[in-house]
Amino acid sequence: MSAALIDEVDTMRGKDPYSIPLADYDVAQPALFQSDEFWPFFDRMRKEEPVHYCKESAYGPYWSVTRFEDIMAIEANNEVYSSASGISVQQVATEDFPIEMFIAMDEPGHAQQRKTVQGVVAPTNLATLEPVIRQRAGAILDALPVGETFDWVDKVSIELTTQMLATLFDFPFEERRKLTYWSDVATTTPGPNGLVGSVEERREVLLGCLEAFTKLWNERVNAEPTNDLISMLAHGEATRNMQPYEFLGNLMLLIIGGNDTTRNSITGGVIALNKNPSQYEKLRQDHSLIGTMVPEIIRWQTPLTSMARTALEDTDLGDKKIKKGDKVIMWYVSGNRDETVIEKPYDFIIDRERPRHHLSFGFGVHRCMGNRLAEMQLRIVWEEIMKRFNTVEVMGEPVRNHSVLIKGYSSLPVQLHPLKA
Repeated sequence: MSAALIDEVDTMRGKDPYSIPLADYDVAQPALFQSDEFWPFFDRMRKEEPVHYCKESAYGPYWSVTRFEDIMAIEANNEVYSSASGISVQQVATEDFPIEMFIAMDEPGHAQQRKTVQGVVAPTNLATLEPVIRQRAGAILDALPVGETFDWVDKVSIELTTQMLATLFDFPFEERRKLTYWSDVATTTPGPNGLVGSVEERREVLLGCLEAFTKLWNERVNAEPTNDLISMLAHGEATRNMQPYEFLGNLMLLIIGGNDTTRNSITGGVIALNKNPSQYEKLRQDHSLIGTMVPEIIRWQTPLTSMARTALEDTDLGDKKIKKGDKVIMWYVSGNRDETVIEKPYDFIIDRERPRHHLSFGFGVHRCMGNRLAEMQLRIVWEEIMKRFNTVEVMGEPVRNHSVLIKGYSSLPVQLHPLKA
């Protein structure tokens, strides 16, 4: 199906969720996420048909899994639910652009390649990175205008995460914004409202990414191993013989994984606190609550809407019969609002008793490799914010991503108010 046709599918936005028969639900529509109108549709599905079949969509037929426990059951059952046929309802790979990545592999290939780069987020390396992140966060915040409206996404969320990505890849620091651009191109839905107008344009942009990183690979494969991601891939036994499209796929995985969770949670935290002023005041009174607030931000935001699996055999899920070859979408955004598992799931509560009991990082063998790095960056940035400002005030509506995969923001107008004397 063409990119333009994908973009034109907009049958849910602006509708009462009870005005559409459940049989006609297709929640995998970028417009529904860009307008932030998807919540009541998932609420109805969780209550009435938590395992739901969409017979026709821009991405073909798929099952929606909307409850917390059902999602956990799929994540834990890799023998039945495979990642090898794609991990997103929205696929970047095509027949003439067959990119691969280790998150879209089953065992043992997945574990072998993941182990190659796992060291970049090992506790010892995180300890080394912490003062670097703190220095950079402080410098970024100190350069912001006080009392003037500016774009928080551009000046803070993107800048901090892109600096971190450039460090992890040892990518040319002055060109670091290319990393953000490539990540956004890979996760947008092509079309008139997307960052690129077509699948072909997206492919050309990502081939430019491959060209840039191939130069870095060629430099590092002939040098002594170092602790950056490209060197790890170039020298790793399971990754050193990757074909170009597999290299590109793993690059996109690491760039998106290192960018989107942190970047959109930095912005999401500002929005959540502005929507919940009593929680903001609680934070002002007790900065130690940042430790529990960070995972609550990640749950509340849920930067990755979903992950996909493919059934390897006929199986049962709830009261539904899943057929071999069926695509199954685990909607994390819905599972993180499941009132049967999370108390008051729509409330933003910075001192929750079990703040890490959420699905934003996935579960099981495919759980996000960089989850502790993401939490550390968020913790540090909020510690530094609270040292400097009384309030980060939202001045208007955010502009949300045009994507069914990444639940995030392209801009957010804010003003800073200094600490009271």
